[in-house]
Order: sequence, then structure tokens, then C-alpha cells
Amino acid sequence: MAKQVLQAIIQDKPFNTALPHHHHQRPLIWTSESVIQVLRFIPLHLFQSFRSIGRQTPSRHRSPLKQRNLKQEFIKCKKGALILGPAAHRDPKKLNHGLEKALEFYYWVETHFTFQHNEQTCKEMALVLVKGDRLNLLWDFLKNMSRRSEKRNLVTTATMTCLIKALGEEGLVNEALSAFYRMKQFHCKPDVYAYNTVIYALCRVGFFKKARFLLEQMELPGFRYAPDAFTYTVLISSYCRYAMETGCRKATRRRMWEANHLFRLMLFKGFVPDVVTYNSLINGCCKTNRIGRALELFDQMSRRGCAPNRITYNSFIRYYSVVNEVEKAIEMLRLMQKQNHGVPSSSSFTPIIHALCEVGRVIEAKDFLVELVEGGSIPREYTYKLVCDALASNGKMDLLEKGFRVLVESGIEKRVKEVIKVKPSLRQESDSCNG
Repeated sequence: MAKQVLQAIIQDKPFNTALPHHHHQRPLIWTSESVIQVLRFIPLHLFQSFRSIGRQTPSRHRSPLKQRNLKQEFIKCKKGALILGPAAHRDPKKLNHGLEKALEFYYWVETHFTFQHNEQTCKEMALVLVKGDRLNLLWDFLKNMSRRSEKRNLVTTATMTCLIKALGEEGLVNEALSAFYRMKQFHCKPDVYAYNTVIYALCRVGFFKKARFLLEQMELPGFRYAPDAFTYTVLISSYCRYAMETGCRKATRRRMWEANHLFRLMLFKGFVPDVVTYNSLINGCCKTNRIGRALELFDQMSRRGCAPNRITYNSFIRYYSVVNEVEKAIEMLRLMQKQNHGVPSSSSFTPIIHALCEVGRVIEAKDFLVELVEGGSIPREYTYKLVCDALASNGKMDLLEKGFRVLVESGIEKRVKEVIKVKPSLRQESDSCNG
């Protein structure tokens, strides 16, 4: 039934045409799962552009996320100019059609089948409006749903927290902060999870002053929701991650100081840092050439009973490889294997291989490449080509066996095909709905 309704939405037909001919003999029963399924399919088929099919998950951003300006995007769309960011290459007609049909379906199920919407269906409909960048419709929809909440609690704190997270992922961070302050309007009380979500959204676009203001508000004596370990970890990781992006040494030092200050404050308040907190601070120290502080934190992890993992060691391996201290990078790799703190992957071997090739230690680079493949990983194409070119220039290409080269090249080719091909499930669903 959900696929038939979705087909009617894509083909712009009335919903009654999607009903079977014998529906008058046996009344159809809509469940929350089927309604949620239809609402989730609408953004997937009508909001995404053809260029985004088969892409990586939208939570991964190669470039830093920035606050979007919906008014400027609307003007660019009317002029036919290129729009960058999460709304790039969208079809405005399909977008508006999907939003209209989503709202029509939401109320059609309620009026024609006496279906009673619950918190989950209300949240999915609100997420459709968020993904369609229709914030005025979102606020009106939430007001309408909150008026019905006398008997059924449709707009809850968990729903608003989920919307704040979705707005932050779409680059609408100011709107996410607005949703946070509108929670009282919808009779919701923000909890520590809502504070953590909006703080993380603010940090992703570099709004550290607003994030620190919310943290200071939570730290006030007698405040209802005190910060937890995750609150400090979010700020510490954000300060370290974006420290180098300022392009200013003074700003970089300031952000690293703030990260270390929050870490000490976290310890003072009695929170126990986990491996994520340590990894964030160690990575930031390594990237800003504070290797002494990074080693101090590494020793502190062992004393506090927090076992380092592969990400911890990779931070040191990258630093030592960049500063041309390859022996120490190899020592860190062997220490990870000896202590059984993780299985080295391509990200562990690649910096060492590159550093060895730069200093002319080609045979050792080849040995690490072989060890990488024997461990079950396939090297990057650039890394494999770098080793092959170094061996060829030294006349030692015969050190790489033909079977080994065939294995690596076929693995690289297979990985490229997996990246560029369309997801089979998504293709089949699109064909079935259009056909």
C-alpha cells in the first residue's frame, strides 16, 4: 500500500487512485510504520538530485559546514545560478510537489481512514518540512500539532531535539537555535540532550560564543540540567577540529587553550574522560605541533584506565611521518600491534609508506605495503602508484610479484566501481515507482 501511494505521489495522481478496487469490501488499516515509510520515501525520491544518488551519507562533509542563507538561495534559484551546499542541484518543482503531497497525504490518512497520528508520524512529517527548507510551514505545523496535544502528546522534547539535530545537519544552525528557544512555545522543556544537540550544531559552523553561552547557562548554580561529559567532549573536539581552519596562529593557540581549559574543568568537576575526549585533544595537539602535551595525555590515558585505540595511535603516526621522524611512527605502529589496541588499517600504514618513499627507503615502503595487503586492506590508488614509481625508478620493480599486483589493482578497481555505482535498492525503488 505504501508503494502504491508513493507511485501516485510521483505521478501526481489523487490518492484514491492508489486504493485497490475492493477496498470498499475490506476497510484498509494504516499503521504508524506504513505512514512513516511513505513520509521517509518522499524526501528520498523527490528532494535529492540525480547527482546525489549513490553518494555518501549526508552526515559526512568534506568541507566545513556553513550557515545557510535561505533568502539568498531563493534568489539564486530564480536567477538560475548555482547553489552550493546541502541544497545543490535540487529541482524546485519536484521539491514543492513533494512538500505539497506530503502534507496532503498526512491529513488525507487522518480524514479518510480515521488514523490517529502519534509522536512518530508527527516527527517524520516535521522532518520532511525541515529537509525541504520550509521553516514557516514547519512552525505552523508544530503549532497545529501542539494544540491537539491535550489528549495525545504529539510534540515532545524528543521530537524537538530530533528537529534541532536535523536543522543543524542541513546547515540551518540559526534556525536550530530558534527551534531550541521555541520549545517552551510548544509546551516542551529542554533537557540535557537538547542542550547537547544545539551546542554540537553551533560548534559545527564555528559559533563558539553562542555554544559557550549555553554551557555557562548550564553551569549556573541550581540550574535544572547540569552539563555532562558529552557536553564538554563536544566542545573540546570542536575546538580541536577547527583550530587549524582559522588560518591565524593566534586564533589557533586560543582555541587549543580553550580545549585544554575545558578538559581540566571537566576533570575538576569529577567527569571521567573517555577515549573520544582523549582522541580529540591528542589529535588537536598533534596537528598544532604540541607533541609534548599529546604524549602527556597519552600517558594519562593509561594511568586512568582508558585504553587507547587505533585513532589514538594514528594521530601520532601522522605527526611523526609529517615531521620526518619515521622511526617513531613505526614504533607507534608496532606498539599498537603489541598492546593489541587495534588492528592497523590503511590510514595507519599510508603516512609511513609516504614518508619512507620521500626519504628513499623504497624496500621498507614495499614491505609495509605488503603487510597492509596481508592484513586484509587495499591501499589507496595514489599510495600504490607512489610505491610502484619509486621501485621502477630504482630498478627494483621485480620485488613486487605479479600476483600481488593483480590482487591490489583488482581491489582498487572494485572499490572505484562501488563508489560510483548507483545503490541497487534505490534504483529498483525508483524504477518500480516510475514504471
